[in-house]
Amino acid sequence: MKLRVDYRASLSLVGTVLKYLAVPLFVPLLVALYYDETVVPFVVTIAVTVALGTALERLEPDPDIRAREGFLMVAATWFAVTVVGAIPYLVEALGLPPVVPAIHPDSTLANPANALFESMSGFTTTGATVLGDISFQTHTRGIMMWRQLTQWLGGMGIVVLAVAILPELSVGGAQLMDAEAPGPGIEKLTPRIAQTARALWGAYLGFTVLEAALLFGLGVLQIDPNMTLYNAVAHALTTMPTGGFSPEAKSIEAFSAAAQWIIIPFMVAAGTNFALFWHALTGDPRHIFEDSEFRFYIGVIATITAVLSVLLFTGAGFVQAVPTQSTFSAMDLGQYVGDIAGQIEPSVRQAVFQVVSIVTTTGYASMDFNAWSPVAQYILLFAMFIGGSAGSTGGAVKIVRWYVILKSIRRELFTTAHPDAVRPVRLGGRALDERAIRGIYAFTLLYLVIFFVASGLLFIDASRYGQSLSVLETMSAVAATLGNVGPGFGTVGPMGSYLAFSDAGKLFMVVLMWIGRLEILPVLVLLTPEYWRR
Repeated sequence: MKLRVDYRASLSLVGTVLKYLAVPLFVPLLVALYYDETVVPFVVTIAVTVALGTALERLEPDPDIRAREGFLMVAATWFAVTVVGAIPYLVEALGLPPVVPAIHPDSTLANPANALFESMSGFTTTGATVLGDISFQTHTRGIMMWRQLTQWLGGMGIVVLAVAILPELSVGGAQLMDAEAPGPGIEKLTPRIAQTARALWGAYLGFTVLEAALLFGLGVLQIDPNMTLYNAVAHALTTMPTGGFSPEAKSIEAFSAAAQWIIIPFMVAAGTNFALFWHALTGDPRHIFEDSEFRFYIGVIATITAVLSVLLFTGAGFVQAVPTQSTFSAMDLGQYVGDIAGQIEPSVRQAVFQVVSIVTTTGYASMDFNAWSPVAQYILLFAMFIGGSAGSTGGAVKIVRWYVILKSIRRELFTTAHPDAVRPVRLGGRALDERAIRGIYAFTLLYLVIFFVASGLLFIDASRYGQSLSVLETMSAVAATLGNVGPGFGTVGPMGSYLAFSDAGKLFMVVLMWIGRLEILPVLVLLTPEYWRR
């Protein structure tokens, strides 16, 4: 049987991306040098990625990319960079016996399944973690910065970045970006697709630098002494990609209210279609507020925030007693209730921070929301399925799909009452093609089917290994990994981790993160015989 896909061309371009992955690896290497730490994990990874990338490039010196090769290249690239990205974790934990001793042999990342989980969580901007101890006593600052950087690289898209800077990927770049970009499609902002990619990454970089400067300013002015230059850069690197990793064990709870208020608008921006910022910078700022998807996005955030603010203000948003095996203590619960209940600013801040963090799939936490009541937690679970805008760095289903579904339901109700009426579904003043609407319904249904099936499988696996998980914990773990959200509830809450799952369960969630970041179809299409046959 002859293959219909030129896999050699796809793998050749995977090699090109891997080869240039060596460049960002110099960032944590320089951080390690500054803090007088070992650079061995990064030197080894640079050598491996350059050698492997060069070898793959030689499979096809002049690759020709079409739509089919684009799907394979994008899916393979994300898996390949994840494997390479796990190497620094493994070298830090295991060393290179007998030449290099282990730096932190007590690290949970000594387990290859854990290292792969952490790497995939980073590049897919999920933010779920298996680090048993998030501190500089267990991990070097260089490794922790690499962990942050993986999310920044994955946020706007590794392949989109490659299209922006590598001439060999500019031909066929549209197919590659369409296969990788989050949401139903990517808007072509300029005549050349490489220019569009550079425009998106330019906005992304600009927001990152601005946030880092503002956060560092809090430290300089002693408003938040904990916001050092390292912390400011580290959190800017994981806000804009809606990643959520933090070198602080308590996430954003470790910082002041001022830092939390600064981070909130940047999370909102990260969940917004970046094409809108391009229109604003090119002289049409009204385009942002006239965009129907953006207005719906802000409306959803405001509505959920209002509900949770009331619950927290009245005290109904908190549990009455600390459950067994909890990630917070009775003292923590008492402090939360004392600081938030009956107080307007803390109630609104905690509500808006967590709603924006979950809806945009950033995954930061300004407090341990395991202390919230079941009603408040189920509201957050619902928010995990919403997602950011198309063309943003957010995950989950995406707000635009829900918007189209609601408008199409409204259309069906209208045409049921008026059978002779012709009423197209419009988005941004344009009538949507019925095929596009069916595609949105199909994706959403497939997403929900995978969620429920995966929840069942994960629950069975946890039960086999004696792990006692509630239905909410299991569902939140799947929603958080498939939707690239990060934290769930219970043991996988914002102050917990996914470490207790079996290796099989963690590898299963690695696959969920992978297909969730690529929006399912680019991965599943590879499993169909029609894709491969001539």
